[in-house]
Amino acid sequence: MSATTHAVGLQGPKRRVVFVTLYEIIAIIVSSLLFMAIGQGAGASGVMAVVASALAIAWNVTFNALFERWEARQRVKGRSVLRRVVHAVGFEGGLALVLIPLMAWWFGVSLWQATVMEAGLLLFFLVYTYAFNWAFDRVYGLPASAQAMPAAAPAGAVVGAP
Repeated sequence: MSATTHAVGLQGPKRRVVFVTLYEIIAIIVSSLLFMAIGQGAGASGVMAVVASALAIAWNVTFNALFERWEARQRVKGRSVLRRVVHAVGFEGGLALVLIPLMAWWFGVSLWQATVMEAGLLLFFLVYTYAFNWAFDRVYGLPASAQAMPAAAPAGAVVGAP
């Protein structure tokens, strides 16, 4: 494979580790503050934020691997607004299915109350997930699955020559 057919920017497992680490550090801080803002104690809020983060990391790795596998098979490359919205909704929706019953149990509230709590978090995290992904891609480049790869140079051709 010639140098012109390699993806540019941060790629592979290193990309995922940097992504998840940055995303979850911010998420733990904001989640703790949001739980405290709705009347939960600081300790319970912090523990729930860390547990939710651990679950989100596992889901993030799984969901993004599946999403990028799907994305690599698409004819249209790049990340349109629609593709980013689908990504954010899919990620947050899957996570909510696990977090609602967990929050109900942890905070000792009904499933309905936990759903309302999660809805508030979800509104924040839908916007946060979209914005974080956009900013991350701007700083580190698109993943290989979203990059249009130039055709390989013919044998014997000098890369970059006119």
